[in-house]
Amino acid sequence: MSSTLQIGPLALPWSLLLIVLAVLLGHTVGRRVGRASGVDPEPQTFRLLLLALLAARLGFIWPYRGLYLDEPLRMLDIRDGGWDAQVGLITGWLATLVWVQRRPALRRPLLAAVGSASLLWLLGTGLLLWQTRAMPPLPAVSVARLDGSRLSLPALRGQPTVINLWASWCPPCRREMPVLAAAQAAHPEVRFVFINQGEAADAVQAFLTHQSPGLQQVLLDPRSEVGASLGQRALPTTFFFDAQGRLVDQRIGELSPATLAQRLARLNAGATAAPTSPPASLPSP
Repeated sequence: MSSTLQIGPLALPWSLLLIVLAVLLGHTVGRRVGRASGVDPEPQTFRLLLLALLAARLGFIWPYRGLYLDEPLRMLDIRDGGWDAQVGLITGWLATLVWVQRRPALRRPLLAAVGSASLLWLLGTGLLLWQTRAMPPLPAVSVARLDGSRLSLPALRGQPTVINLWASWCPPCRREMPVLAAAQAAHPEVRFVFINQGEAADAVQAFLTHQSPGLQQVLLDPRSEVGASLGQRALPTTFFFDAQGRLVDQRIGELSPATLAQRLARLNAGATAAPTSPPASLPSP
């Protein structure tokens, strides 16, 4: 099972869909229980939802607050997928308990709404975690260097590797490129590989020359075999593999400095690498 629902060119992460389904379930259950009790819990349910979402966002931002100081408006850009669901869940439950103490008539519908939404989210999250453990390792796919030589992806085993799938026509790919390029320079203990999907070598080279001349370790996958092998056709998608070539994490969509730092921490990237060291190089042909 892929970690996204593919509808034509649109790819929706199951983690996002799970939150939407949990909210819809909670709303439906709360409304039905409230109707049976003769009360309307919808305004309070909506407030609880907003509070939980705000807490989840702030719960993610706080550990990485230093990365937001230069561009504070990034805090509002939720496209980076930076959420701490546990903080949001705990905040939602605490607020619910306070609210039902003040409004006893809303106790049953609010507890039913939050309880059903929480249960669905917990079960779905457990299923997604189980699925992640079953994700494939580095696929046995051969890609091309810009000089025309070939590289087999299993040859990347031996050190942590970040593989970014991108295309020059993809706006979020272009927006996140400086973030990834900066991380490539700052984390020489991690190999960053940028595999272009579906474009010719001359188009990729022209983009690199004019838009991202400092980017290193760019590879070509004109038939988009890497994305197909890993079950992801959405762009951008970034995969995080450990030194044994096992998939540790992935991000479907744009990365910010904070969400990239979060995933590099999961990859156990060292934090004391000298920033002037050259990035980890690709294996020789």
